[in-house]
This record gives sequence, C-alpha cells and structure tokens, in this order.
Amino acid sequence: MSANQIPVQPIAETRSPKPGMSRTQKLLFFLTAWLICLMPFLFWWNTWFGRKLSDQQVAEYLRDTKKPRHIQQALVQVGERITHQDASAKQWYPQLVQLASDPVEEVRNTDAWVMGQDPAGTGFHEALLKMLDDPSQMVRGNAALSLVRFGDASGRPQILALLQPARITAPESGRIADADRPGTALHQGGLIAKLALAASPAEPSEIRSPIAGRIRSIAGTGANLAAGAEVAVIDPANEQVWEALRALYLIGQPEDLAAIRPYERDLPDISNDVRRQAQETEQAIKKRSGL
Repeated sequence: MSANQIPVQPIAETRSPKPGMSRTQKLLFFLTAWLICLMPFLFWWNTWFGRKLSDQQVAEYLRDTKKPRHIQQALVQVGERITHQDASAKQWYPQLVQLASDPVEEVRNTDAWVMGQDPAGTGFHEALLKMLDDPSQMVRGNAALSLVRFGDASGRPQILALLQPARITAPESGRIADADRPGTALHQGGLIAKLALAASPAEPSEIRSPIAGRIRSIAGTGANLAAGAEVAVIDPANEQVWEALRALYLIGQPEDLAAIRPYERDLPDISNDVRRQAQETEQAIKKRSGL
C-alpha cells in the first residue's frame, strides 16, 4: 500500500431494527394466553361436584332440567349433607322422590344412591322399590344396594346381577365398522364399537357399555352381525363388584355362593380388596345359614 493510499475501513453492515410488538399486540397476546389457561379451569370449576353450593344454588340446580350435571352436583351435595346429619337436607327430600323418575339415567342413578343415605327419608323406600324395575341396570343395582340400608332384601336379584358380566347385543343387523380391543378399561357409557346398520350403512350406530368395567370379548372390525347377536362381553369394574359383595354380606343366601366364589380367585383383574370381601361374604353367608 502506497503512502498516499488511505486504508479503507470495512463498512459495518447496517441492519434495520426489528419492529417490536405494539402495546395493543402485547395486550392481545397476554389476553389470549390468559384465556387458554382460564378455560380449562372454568370447565373444571363448572363440572367438579366438590364445589360447595349454597342452599339457593342447590335448589336452583335441582330444578335445572337443561343441565343434568347440575342436578347430579346438587344431589351429591345433598347426599353429603345427609351423611353429615345436616337437617337442612330434608327440605329437598320431596324433590329426591320426584327425581327417581327423571328421564336422564345418570340423574336417576345418583338419586338412588342419595336416597339410600337416609332410611328414614319420607317416600324414599317406596321410590327405591319402584326403581328396581328401571330400564337401566345400574339404576336397578344402585336402588337395590340402597334398599339394603332399609333392611330390605327385595333387590337381591339386582345385586347378584352386578356380579355378572354385561352382554351387549346388536340392536339391528349390520357390520362392525370399528371396535375397541379386549382388555380395554371402560367407563359407564364408554364407546366400544360402531355398527354400520344394513338399513343405513352411512350412519354407523354407536354401541356403548352399560357398565364400567373391562372388555372380555368383542366382535372384530368387519364382522357381520344379525340383530340380537353378541357384540361384546364386559366384566364389571372392581368398585361395582365390591359394593355388591358388601351388600350380599348382609343379605346373601347359600344359592348366591356360585356367583361370589369366582371373585375369590387370585386373578390379575380382581383386586385384593374384592378378593378379601368375597371370602368374608362367603363366610358370613355360611355362618348365617348354619353351613
């Protein structure tokens, strides 16, 4: 480089600053994030039965025919008041009797359990006896379990039915479009299969479990079934079996032992609590019957 030559300095690359978020954009961003966090909480808050209701809310919820879950929530809290011997629960006893014929199965099911908390409740005994003929197996079972608290063994056949697997049949002829797998655990009302009906194959009929439990067997996808053919067999959940065994401990007869003994076996799907209760129930029946 000559003496007269001026060294050239590298020109720094000029970058235009990135535009920042405006205040309005920031507010919208934080509002959206807040709503994303808030909505699950609101859903939980509105569906959680443990949220304490005032007397006014209980009365309103029991009349809310558009939201059956509100009725269930109120029923659960009335039941809790009864178990805590809260005399305020008696103001809703007439409504409990009326709800025994509610069109929603889940409401009737919860109502049957609540009425069993007070054997002295006016009208409860009669209402529960009528519920033994309910179209729902679970409602019949809950009514029968509650009647045991009244010293009434009228529901013994319904209690024995709680120990049996549910056998689900096809309402019409059709083809299994989709099906769950054996061993799958289910809630009551859980979807187990879709049946493409012969009359309207484009609109598959949903087949749901009437009880909580586990799929023992099920027709495979693509199987063609006639009306009344077996779709699935559902083994009852441990909780259901345990409650039935507790009731039979008090009212069971020697002829019930055949239904009880399978639950005494050491099988993976039977809990230790159920197995122990089955053994104690058999012993109680034998002692009561002099066997």
